[in-house]
Amino acid sequence: MTEHLANRCRLFSGQAHRDLACEIAAYLGIPLSPSETRRFSNDNLFVQLQDSVREKDVYIVQPLSPPANEHLLELLLMCDAARGASARRITAVIPYFSYARSDKKDEPRISIAARLIADLLVTAGANHVITMTLHSPQVHGFFSVPMDHLSDQPIFIEYLRQKDLSRAVLVAPDMGRAKQTSKLARQLGVPMAAVSKQRIDDAHVQVDSLIGEVHGMDAIIYDDEIATAGTMVGTAQLLYERGARSITLVCAHGLFTGPAIQRLQNLDLKEIITTNTVPIPEEKRLPNMTILSVAPAFGETIRRNVEGGSVQPLFAY
Repeated sequence: MTEHLANRCRLFSGQAHRDLACEIAAYLGIPLSPSETRRFSNDNLFVQLQDSVREKDVYIVQPLSPPANEHLLELLLMCDAARGASARRITAVIPYFSYARSDKKDEPRISIAARLIADLLVTAGANHVITMTLHSPQVHGFFSVPMDHLSDQPIFIEYLRQKDLSRAVLVAPDMGRAKQTSKLARQLGVPMAAVSKQRIDDAHVQVDSLIGEVHGMDAIIYDDEIATAGTMVGTAQLLYERGARSITLVCAHGLFTGPAIQRLQNLDLKEIITTNTVPIPEEKRLPNMTILSVAPAFGETIRRNVEGGSVQPLFAY
């Protein structure tokens, strides 16, 4: 089977997260194909795929982690290079699609950036996209090519079921996350609560109220990403005020930008559970942080795509 995969597909990595690409390659039992990215004297990027891709299924792993625009351009160039080298099919594997937050026109004269980036990827040659836990699920519909939108929930369910959940309550940090939080709460067999908030700016939020009971409970806050941790600070403070016994943070994308690490250190948190959809450097890895690998989820999705199998079972948990 591994030999069949090695003959059919080529797996490349941009510079954003080579460690994750190596994990995916190891799961599939195939080598990570070499590529080169360098910069010209005028600051333009040069990208070269250093393995033949003619009539192959090409998979390019590149989360849009900071610097997101640099990594996006590199991904576009890699897709275009694969198309120009006669690849049979090109799949952009984007574990973290940062522009999913720009999904609507909520201010005058702004771009709906998520739709623009989707169009750019298709223009560059992407025939297929694999991603995980979009901030706004409707972004899935912005793509005119097939997309496999993986869920983080099976990964967290497997881990959380090893814990004592007898006094647990799952908390949505805003009403927009209530639906996903309720799904996870049902699978874990625990109650849920939800926080109402108002975003002031990119780094600050105002927490208004709490729906549900958390007094004497072990609260588990479930969000799609943590950037500056402003939402987490407000939510955790409110939960402790309402009598929560302990607080655990769970998020798919642990960006931890700006003051996030300092803010999280100042909170009395039992555990921070995240994944490796984006690289988390050592200086951001707190003693109470657990990082779960998404490589098996992406690796299995790639394997089934190459073999023409159904990915539907991967969404049943």
